[in-house]
Amino acid sequence: MFKLAIPVLHVKSSVAAEEFYSKKLGFHREFVYRPGDAQDPCYMGLVRDNARLHISSFPEDSVSGALVYLVVDDVDELYKDLLSRQVDVDMPPTDQTWGNREMYVRDDDRNKIAFVRPT
Repeated sequence: MFKLAIPVLHVKSSVAAEEFYSKKLGFHREFVYRPGDAQDPCYMGLVRDNARLHISSFPEDSVSGALVYLVVDDVDELYKDLLSRQVDVDMPPTDQTWGNREMYVRDDDRNKIAFVRPT
């Protein structure tokens, strides 16, 4: 029985990614793995409420430019929150023809995060 899926997003800089996902999107670091003394490569777990993301700067883990859908209670309230954190929003809350209300943002590595409320 499946229990959980956690997307792994590839990033160039774990420091820049943690800054974006923590300060801009409100996630916090759950764990970090860095072999040696350098900041990168790095594998990090991030969490906000019940949503989990992993980011990796290891070259063999994923590729940049992924798309992740995060289901949220209220896209419009989250939009206001992200604007207050000065997040560049690619697409503001929009009612889609397939029945979702969605908003998109991108990190510095062009990974797209879609915040979705099924209607």
